[in-house]
Amino acid sequence: MPHPLHVAFIWHQHQPLYKSRQSNSAEGQYRLPWVRLHGTKDYLDLVLLLEQYPKLHQTVNLVPSLIMQLEDYIAGTALDPYLTAALTPIEQLTQAQKEFIVAHFFDGNHRTLIDPHPRYSELYEIRQAKGQRWCFENWADDDFGDLLAWHNLSWIDPLFWDDPQISGWLKKDRGFTLADRQHIYSKQREILRRIIPQHKKMQNAGQLEITTTPYTHPILPLLADTNSGRVAVRDLPLPEQRFQWAEDMPRHLRKAKEMYSDRFDRAPRGLWPSEQSVSPAILPDISQAGFEWICSDEAVLGWTLDHFFQRDEKSHITAPEKLYQPYRLETPHGDLAIVFRDHRLSDLIGFTYGGMPAAAAATDLVTQLHTIAQNLQAQQDSGTTSLDEPWLVTIALDGENCWEFYEQDGKPFLESLYSQLSDDANIKLVTVSEYLDQFPPRETLPAAKLHSGSWVDGSFTTWIGDPAKNRAWDLLTTARQTLANHPEATEATNPEAWEALYAAEGSDWFWWFGEGHSSNQDAMFDQLFREHLMALYQSLNEPIPDNVRRPIETHTTRDTRQPEGYVNARIDGSGDEQDWDKAGRIELGGARGTMHQSSAIQRLWYGVNHHNLYLRLDFKAGIKIGSDVPSELNLFWYYSNKTMHNSPIPLVELASQSPLDHHYHHHLGINLLTKTIWLQEAIEHWRWESRATRAQIGLDRCLELSLPWTDLGIEPDATLQLILVMSEGGRYRQLIPETGMINLTIP
Repeated sequence: MPHPLHVAFIWHQHQPLYKSRQSNSAEGQYRLPWVRLHGTKDYLDLVLLLEQYPKLHQTVNLVPSLIMQLEDYIAGTALDPYLTAALTPIEQLTQAQKEFIVAHFFDGNHRTLIDPHPRYSELYEIRQAKGQRWCFENWADDDFGDLLAWHNLSWIDPLFWDDPQISGWLKKDRGFTLADRQHIYSKQREILRRIIPQHKKMQNAGQLEITTTPYTHPILPLLADTNSGRVAVRDLPLPEQRFQWAEDMPRHLRKAKEMYSDRFDRAPRGLWPSEQSVSPAILPDISQAGFEWICSDEAVLGWTLDHFFQRDEKSHITAPEKLYQPYRLETPHGDLAIVFRDHRLSDLIGFTYGGMPAAAAATDLVTQLHTIAQNLQAQQDSGTTSLDEPWLVTIALDGENCWEFYEQDGKPFLESLYSQLSDDANIKLVTVSEYLDQFPPRETLPAAKLHSGSWVDGSFTTWIGDPAKNRAWDLLTTARQTLANHPEATEATNPEAWEALYAAEGSDWFWWFGEGHSSNQDAMFDQLFREHLMALYQSLNEPIPDNVRRPIETHTTRDTRQPEGYVNARIDGSGDEQDWDKAGRIELGGARGTMHQSSAIQRLWYGVNHHNLYLRLDFKAGIKIGSDVPSELNLFWYYSNKTMHNSPIPLVELASQSPLDHHYHHHLGINLLTKTIWLQEAIEHWRWESRATRAQIGLDRCLELSLPWTDLGIEPDATLQLILVMSEGGRYRQLIPETGMINLTIP
């Protein structure tokens, strides 16, 4: 019997608990506004768009901590500093509030949320050009009033722009009153009010499956035992105290299931383990709680099978039959199914397609799926041109943050994608449960051999191992033990203590501590984590330890850092700050630079996405190419995990020092005066041979460069060591960075 390629989209909708347990101020208890703003932009429109294509079925995961906060805003009991400012008459705003408004009411991707709206864009450009202090001192009441309105309007999804009120506000553009801002907030609550009923309606109709997550999004394997962090990384530095409270796992599962059953009038079948983190220790509790299936990442499956999922030059899995099927896990309380997501396809939607034209991105994804089907067909013995087995491709990712980088919040992309898939007889979109009902797992994974890891490299290093993360775990361990020392404080007699514990056990605080991730709200996440711990101590009438009152780390801007995410940069030489906010950065010149004297090149930025390598050089103001800076920029790199021809650097007057005396496989040259680009590849006998390239440069306030991976003919997961060399007329002049090589991995 021929089968279509089954595809399960799982959208993960999550927000941590922004509700403080310490604040009683007029600004309200919510420290940050993201539940309210994402609620008006991302949760309802995603399923309303899908409803227009009834043949397409999907799965949506709604985290309990998100649902709780949505309900607070719907009830009108949630206030955050952003909302409080928006609802305050301009003449009553304090100096601190006005400073806060200028600093934070442009939070969001300016190309998609600010630039499309003339008045909002005008205010943004003024702040960028003249600075926050000038705006605070010179803006009139109308400027503040319009900014307060536009920050909220811009987060209303384009799907709702045909609403008469919303359409009227968009056309009004400026001159917003307090009454306008109050009505905008009422419209936000109106949208929020529709989210859960719409999901319930579509689940009852069979087009959606709604799943849940442990109560406050904790990493269950680390609750069971923080030593599980050493399964993937043997020498991982661990906290001083071992957190080992497996009894908290069934509590999180029970509370999640109770909340789900109350809102959806049925028991959940699927569980999204927080951060797709799994381990053998968590399986019995999940099965005993009544869940039927869970999901994780291809890296976890690879570790479990002792199989590295290699990809060909087009980035497709070379052993597709291993990934594109569900597996059975046997537990003492019954079997549990597990599906593993295609990491690359998920990341393409999450981090790459937002930088492409919508129709082209949608077509690329459909093409990727057809290629997967063809690769599966090629492994069949029958020789047929259809699939003999019912394979399942799982695409699972964050369902909210990525759309901020898409045109119109992803609406054109999703419409193009859904339109193509609705007309495609060879691809069938399914919920995970409906697939499992028809095609139960054919293969079993020994539960004891399931790898302990997450979607991030198959490890837990994003949440444990860094000194700051470990300090946070030690604070949590001490607080948890304090609660255990009070057996009289049960969930029934002292719910405040337990709710504070559950909140502190959430994964998000540990995500932001230490190296790896950063935002302009790092200090607030630090504060919220400790406020949850403080509330636990207070509810037990215990003194709050001094180390809980102090920040876990110093939150300062780091001059030099590793990449913190994928880059999608517009190559025009403008150096847009949001294009490069996730890029790695190396300070080169000036007082805080790494060079011994001030350099004409001040800073190097670098990063990748699934399509390109990105580089940016910031120059000192007023420099001239060819005099202050050599006119030729050369990129040299080799691949440390590949055996191939390498050749010496083809420049004269080269210094005899490492890494200039190394041999390299690729050379990209750029003449900064003529803006010509050339690419060379090393061949035998230490020679170089020209290659075609589609690299792009932009040279204005800075130099920006993108180089497509397809120019290189190198498979994904290759690790490259890169240096930059400045030259003039083929003569060596300068090495960048002088402190060493840049290490990158092709996604």
